Amino acid sequence: MAEQEVPVADDVATEQEYERFARHRIAEFGGDADAFGLSYNVLHLAYMMITDYEALVHREQGWTMPGFRLMFKLWILGPTQPARLAELSGTTRSAMSNLINTLERAGLVERTRDGQDRRVVFVALTEEGRASVARVFPHQNGREARWFAVLDSDERAQMVQLIRRVVAARPT
Repeated sequence: MAEQEVPVADDVATEQEYERFARHRIAEFGGDADAFGLSYNVLHLAYMMITDYEALVHREQGWTMPGFRLMFKLWILGPTQPARLAELSGTTRSAMSNLINTLERAGLVERTRDGQDRRVVFVALTEEGRASVARVFPHQNGREARWFAVLDSDERAQMVQLIRRVVAARPT
């Protein structure tokens, strides 16, 4: 398909052709095709990366990407309250509680009560959880590096800066 041609549905065979076709149709409907293009590509990249990490790193551990992300946060932060973990993960307290329950049953995390205020609960990695994250993280990080190897260090820094700016300005 030449760049100047108006796309037709029958010509859509690749992700790039689909995006181009969808942008054209959205513009016909009076929508913001640029916003769609940005959103589509960010989401498509995220889905592809999650699928890749789960298939090549986490599935053999019996983990999901959210499970690894939670364990990684605990590996970095140490014992943390569930509400704070939910906030840092951009999820609900209920979803976080379910995830903690799953990892607790697997022996990877544990809940402990604060010594001063027994109402306060912290979640922490167990010894098995710490050892598992330490063992798996290099594989995860290697996949991350492969995804972004196409960018030079300045492009990587610019991409991070732009994504952070969008996140900080999150619409209400």
